[in-house]
Parts: sequence; C-alpha cells; structure tokens
Amino acid sequence: MLISYLEEHEDARDTAQWIERAGRRAVLVPGDVGDAAHCRHIIETAVSELGRLDILVNNAAHQASVDSIADLTFEELDRTFKTNVYSQFMLAQAALERMGEGGRIINTASIQASDPSPPLLAYAATKAAVANFTRGLAKMVAERGIRVNAVAPGPVWTPLIPSTMPAEKVREFGRNTPIGRPAHPAELAGAYVLLASDDASYMAGAVVAVTGGRPM
Repeated sequence: MLISYLEEHEDARDTAQWIERAGRRAVLVPGDVGDAAHCRHIIETAVSELGRLDILVNNAAHQASVDSIADLTFEELDRTFKTNVYSQFMLAQAALERMGEGGRIINTASIQASDPSPPLLAYAATKAAVANFTRGLAKMVAERGIRVNAVAPGPVWTPLIPSTMPAEKVREFGRNTPIGRPAHPAELAGAYVLLASDDASYMAGAVVAVTGGRPM
C-alpha cells in the first residue's frame, strides 16, 4: 500500500506501522498532490514498488474558515481547489493509464457538497465538484470495467477541525447530526472497504453518505 501525504511524517509512520502489522508493505511518498508532476510520481512509484495498481483512494483535503467572501484570498482559493479537486483529476488520469479491468477509484466528497456551511465556502464548493466528478468519471470508465465511487462523510473528528475552526465551533462540532456527535475516522472505514470490495460490483457513480443521519 502506498501512502501519499504532505509533510505529516510522524502520522505517516504511525499509519505505516498499522499496515505492516497487518502483514502488508507500506510505501511512504511525501509531497504536494496539488502538483501535477508529483501526482504522476505517486502513481509511477506505486506501480514500480508494488508491481500493480488496483485501487486509488483520493482523500487529500484542505479547508479554511472565513467570515466573509471578502476574506477569501485567491491564494487560499487556489490552494483549496488544487488540493481537493485538481489532485483527484490528476491522480485519476495517471492511475487510469495503469489500471486494468476490476480497478477501483474511491473519492472523498462531503456532506458539504449538498449542505454547505457558509464559513467553509471554498471547501464546500470543492466537495460539490468532487461529487460531480465522481459521477461523470464513473460513466466514462465503466465500459473498461473500472468502478468510480465516493464516500461523503459528515462531521468527522480529525486534527483539521481544531486547527481550522474557531473554538466555539469546535465545541459544537457534530452536534447538529441526529446521532448527536461527530464520527471517529474509523467509523468511515466500512464504506471505503465496501467500495473497494467485490461486494460493490454493481456500484458505480455512487456517493455513499456517512453523515450521522444528516440527509444528502
């Protein structure tokens, strides 16, 4: 398994240890997925180090909270779209050159795609783009026997939350779901495993909501 990440070296090593405990090999590739050359490097490294490419999971994301659209700089908008949207196009493009029949691409959308929070204006727009990209690409490659789907999380407790949200928002985070709390990252795993498995052989273009009961 190849793990792509920006610069969170300690977190990447921790993840690699879990993979290795399961008896699998972990390849770590740091770098910015907003860069087209690096996206191609990720795919080529996966093939050269692991021998083949069967599954691509696009999960990289960047978000920032703003009070007004006037506070949203071009640099912030550009970074958000490059990380959240461009990377998925570029990685999928490179991966599809290497994938054969039975390949699977799993994108990460969000409930923000259909129920945007105003402070996350740019982030929500990118997630709507991801959902649409997933459906369109699924139609494009279905005849090749490659399935493209997405997982759309609701509020999930990750380091991104306290680092990008005001303290008062952090305290209330996830309480607006019927379940009444944010998800733990592990609670999303089942959706990704399903879409990666043969049990999802008739699923293509799906955006699977894991939202604590909030409708999409």
